[in-house]
Amino acid sequence: MRVYYDSRVDAVYIQLGNQDPDGVIEISEGVNLDTTSENQIIGIEILNASKKMDINTILSYQIELDRELISKIA
Repeated sequence: MRVYYDSRVDAVYIQLGNQDPDGVIEISEGVNLDTTSENQIIGIEILNASKKMDINTILSYQIELDRELISKIA
């Protein structure tokens, strides 16, 4: 997953896959899902993003690990 923010147009794009989109589904005004012909979601576009979310949150990340799973692997 990759997250892009374009401050010039105030848009966030969350890339979930490497395929080229075949279609777009608008789920609300300014929030679009890029999809493949098999209806897989490969991207999320959010226009006027700073009015819809905290931009600093989407541009930072945390990783939460399942300690039980890690202990099984180790």
